[in-house]
Amino acid sequence: MQEFDVAIVGGGMVGASCALALAGSGRSVVLIEGSAPDGAAQPSFDERTTALGNASRRIFAGLGVWEQLEPQAAAIRAIHVSEAGRFGFARLQADAQGIDAFGYVVANRAIGAALWSALANAAGVSARVPARPQSVAIAPDAVTLTIVDAAGAREHLKARVVVAADGAHSVVRAAAGIAASVEDYGQVALVVNVQADRPHDGTAFERFTRTGPLAVLPLKDGSFTVVWTVTPEHAARLLGLDDAAFLQELQTSFGWRAGRFVHAGRRASYALNLTRAAASVALRTALIGNAAQALHPVAGQGFNLGLRDAAMLAELLAAGDADPGAAALLGQFAEWRARDRSGVIRFTDGLIKLFGDERRSVGVLRNLGLLLFDLAPPAKSALARVSAGFGGPSPRLARGLSVTGSGTRG
Repeated sequence: MQEFDVAIVGGGMVGASCALALAGSGRSVVLIEGSAPDGAAQPSFDERTTALGNASRRIFAGLGVWEQLEPQAAAIRAIHVSEAGRFGFARLQADAQGIDAFGYVVANRAIGAALWSALANAAGVSARVPARPQSVAIAPDAVTLTIVDAAGAREHLKARVVVAADGAHSVVRAAAGIAASVEDYGQVALVVNVQADRPHDGTAFERFTRTGPLAVLPLKDGSFTVVWTVTPEHAARLLGLDDAAFLQELQTSFGWRAGRFVHAGRRASYALNLTRAAASVALRTALIGNAAQALHPVAGQGFNLGLRDAAMLAELLAAGDADPGAAALLGQFAEWRARDRSGVIRFTDGLIKLFGDERRSVGVLRNLGLLLFDLAPPAKSALARVSAGFGGPSPRLARGLSVTGSGTRG
C-alpha cells in the first residue's frame, strides 16, 4: 500500500490547482481523476468558459500557468448590467477603477490543458488517471482509498488527509459523513459561443430576463460566449431550433448592444442547483470547490471561490511539518474560508432571487437600484473588488506571494 501525505480526489480545475500548489512543498500528493484530462468524457474541460477574477489570475500566475493561458484569455474591460423591460442599467469601466481589467474569460479546455501540462513535471505529485475511488475509509490516524483504473485493476492507497474536489455529488463528502443541501433553481444554463457582425470591445454583459440571467462574455477571437438561464422546457425548445431561429430568439432576449448575432456554435445545457455542504471539513477530510459549494453561474463567482479554497488549503497543508490531517489545521482552514464562502453564496443566491421576484414594487426598486449604482463610484469600487473574496484571510497566491515563505510567485 503506497502512502501519501495528501490524496486529492478530483482532477478538475480546482483539484488540479490544489495539487499544483502543493508541488515542491515537501508534501507527497496523489491526484485521483476518473477521466483523462484531454478526453471527450472529461466533464470539467468542456465547451464552457470561465471568467477569472484578478485574484484568480494571480493564483494562476503563482502556479506558473498564466503565461500559457494569457494568449487565450479575453480581458473584461467593462461590465454592463441591465434588466429586460426596464430602462435602468449600470456600467463599470476597469480604467475608472485603476485596473487593466475586471477579469479574463478563458475556455475550460485551455485551463485544463495548462494545469495538467504543469502537473506532468510537478515535484512530489503523482497522478492516478483515469481512476476512481471504489471505497474511502476514514479513520482517526489515516484515510485508506481503494481505487479502480479503466482496466478494472485495484490499488490501495493511504493518506493522512483526503481532499474532496470531486464535485457536487462528492463521493468523499459522503464517505466523511458530511451532509449537503440541494436547492433546485428550476433553471437550466444553455451555453453557446456566438459571433456578431462586429468584434467586441471587451465588455461583459449581464442581462436579467424573466427566465433568468443572460450573460454575454467576450472571447479572445472577438466573438462571445453566452450563458443563458431558462426553464428546462424553454431550454429543450431552444436546443431544438435551427441556428437562424435560435439566434433570432437570443437577439430578442438580449437586444442589440453587442451587435447582430450572425453565427452560433454547438449548444449545450446544464441543470442549475445550489449545493451547500453542511461543513467544509471533517475527520481527516477537507472539501473544496463544488464539493463544498456548487453555485448558480450568475456573476461568475463559483470557480473563483473554489480556486481560493484550493489555494488556502494548499497554503496550510504546505506549512511546516505538522500532520496535514490534524483537526487543528483543518479547523483553521474552515474558519479562514467561512466568511468568503458564506458571502459568495449569499451574493449569488440573493441576485437570483431578487431579479426573479416578479412583484411590480420590487421591479421598480431594482430599476432604481441599478440607476443609483450607476451614479455611485464607491459602490462600483466595492463591486470591482469582489474577485478578491468576501472576507477572511486572502490566500498568499491570490496576493502574488508564494505558497510558503515571503517571496513572490508570478
